[in-house]
Amino acid sequence: MRVLLVEDDPDLADIVALGLRNEAYAVDVAGTYAGAEELLGVTDYDVACLDLGLPDGDGLTLLRRCADDPVLRRPRRCLVLTARDAVADRVAGLDAGADDYLVKPFHFDELVARLRALSRREDGAGSTLRVGELTLDLATHRVWRAATLLDLTAREFSLLRYFMHHPGEVLPAEALLEHVWDANVNPFTSSVRVILSRLRRKLGDPPLIVTVTNAGYRLQSP
Repeated sequence: MRVLLVEDDPDLADIVALGLRNEAYAVDVAGTYAGAEELLGVTDYDVACLDLGLPDGDGLTLLRRCADDPVLRRPRRCLVLTARDAVADRVAGLDAGADDYLVKPFHFDELVARLRALSRREDGAGSTLRVGELTLDLATHRVWRAATLLDLTAREFSLLRYFMHHPGEVLPAEALLEHVWDANVNPFTSSVRVILSRLRRKLGDPPLIVTVTNAGYRLQSP
């Protein structure tokens, strides 16, 4: 899942971004309205975590612009992270298009739980994904093939999660880079091929992820 974190407090942004990356999210960070606007102009995000009190603009204005401005790419979901705790502020945020509203200070575990809930709302899944012999637990970050527990890195887990959200679909390498890696990755790197090769090896035989020549990769769906 590709996340845009818009937060003007650099210390808080660093802590939250590091925690989310440890939870296998790909995270881009913007500390200003202009920075967020620039990223939203070039990248499709699964979720935006949006602070409202930005130094050069208001987060609600940015949220409304995402809905109306064809230049900006509206995130699939938006979670407001703000110190504004009045009921009127919550109502304004939700009416502006936010899917959820979390007041600072917040506990990191609650933030992650809310992101999981937004993901389930998007695709109708529960906390567990199942495709054939594969079972993936979003809360505990554990994966089984049949009865065998697999030992996956955070990136391998994130990559498999994306495949399991799209079983049977042919996913080009560009889509995998877009949703599993953040903006720091070199688009010409062999990261997708290397991580995918390790993931395939850990999934075992018969192969579950196949290469579709000149198109991408597909998770076999029974």
